[in-house]
Amino acid sequence: MDSRSWLQAGGWRTRGHCLRLNLKGSTYKAYAMAWPYDCSWLIVCALLKAANGVDVFLKWHIAIDTTIKPVSMNQPIITINGMFPGPLINATTNDNIHVNVFNDMDESLLITWNGIRQRLNSWQDGVSGTNCPIQPSKNWTYAFQTKDQIGSFFYFPSTNFHKAGGGFGPIRVNNREVIKVPFPKPEAEFDLLIGDWYQKSYQDIRSSMNTTVIAYSSFPDMMLMNGKGPFLNPLSKSYESFTTYRFRISNVGIAWSFKIRIQNHRMVVVETEGSYTNQITLDSLDVHVGQSYSVLVTSDQITADYFIVASPKMSNATEISGLVGIGVPHYGNSTTPPTGPLPSGPDPFDLEFSINQATSIRWNMTAGGARPNPQGSFNVTDVTLSQTFILSASTAEINGAPRYTVNNVSCLTPDTPLKLADQFANGSGAYVPDEFSTNFTNPESMGV
Repeated sequence: MDSRSWLQAGGWRTRGHCLRLNLKGSTYKAYAMAWPYDCSWLIVCALLKAANGVDVFLKWHIAIDTTIKPVSMNQPIITINGMFPGPLINATTNDNIHVNVFNDMDESLLITWNGIRQRLNSWQDGVSGTNCPIQPSKNWTYAFQTKDQIGSFFYFPSTNFHKAGGGFGPIRVNNREVIKVPFPKPEAEFDLLIGDWYQKSYQDIRSSMNTTVIAYSSFPDMMLMNGKGPFLNPLSKSYESFTTYRFRISNVGIAWSFKIRIQNHRMVVVETEGSYTNQITLDSLDVHVGQSYSVLVTSDQITADYFIVASPKMSNATEISGLVGIGVPHYGNSTTPPTGPLPSGPDPFDLEFSINQATSIRWNMTAGGARPNPQGSFNVTDVTLSQTFILSASTAEINGAPRYTVNNVSCLTPDTPLKLADQFANGSGAYVPDEFSTNFTNPESMGV
């Protein structure tokens, strides 16, 4: 067997821009017998490579598109490589992600990777005050590792109210093949990004947020599913339809929490933000801003199309208002459109229901996560508490502008990113460590 036939037989496969070697023990045994030289070092290297992950290289151009019109309004949409929502980052535990971001907008921007742990490289998470924004016509390569992680996440632009204009997209971190997943492999997976949406441009909304009336009393106009408006809404340019099975649901909105339900179907919660959960079956699931869940849906009903509905919490929104996001799960051979009333779900003002549901979603302590050992094998029972933080949220007016505060403190973007201040000035002049108490509300509102 020559090297060419060995590589062909070896089962190389592509994933993204990378090559990955399928590790099959019986196949390696055949190689060892046929190959005239000692290949044990090659097998060890391949195994180490699989444990350490692969390099994923992505090139993104972030730009404004005024032709998409998800709600039939003339407004700028932030796209990535012409896509809204942006492209999927499909990674595996321990992969090394390299995203070269070209800013083709006329404003500076930052991209944050919601839920991805930045270990010893927090400056790779693009949030205000952590690293420098990418200036117009410039580019920056984010480099981070999905170290010891699995689960469903998303990315979004974190400054200048850009998130209200798009620029978000899904992240999957899949298990390594040697790690058992605590539920049967679904037939298909689907990323479902749901969020509230304004009919005005994000620039107009941003500028109006300096007024108290708009900041505290103005609400979004619609609910989008994967960048598409509600089914049968006259303002929707299109609506989302999909086949079933595993849904990775994220709330990519600005203001509204939502409850999601599927007509005549139930959802089994199996994962949230990087941890497998004890499996519970729900008719309605609350998803708050920034949260992500994985649910399994079994296509066990009569062949037809059905409604999937996401409506805001703490609101009397009706399907006519546009604030009820409506999609259509489609059975593959269905010719029957969805019919009947939309599934109503629990009272949107029932806080006790929401709290009880949140506390019922528990970590699956016996399942493996990113590693083969159970998620609950980490012993945290002997941790000594050294500080107690008492946090109180409120609103305030600081320098003439409305702000949300925690203990009467609101974050202002520093002139020098904090990580640069740490590295080059030991924080001098950028911030004062331990300036505020951890257990009481400061008497005056201030921005820091």
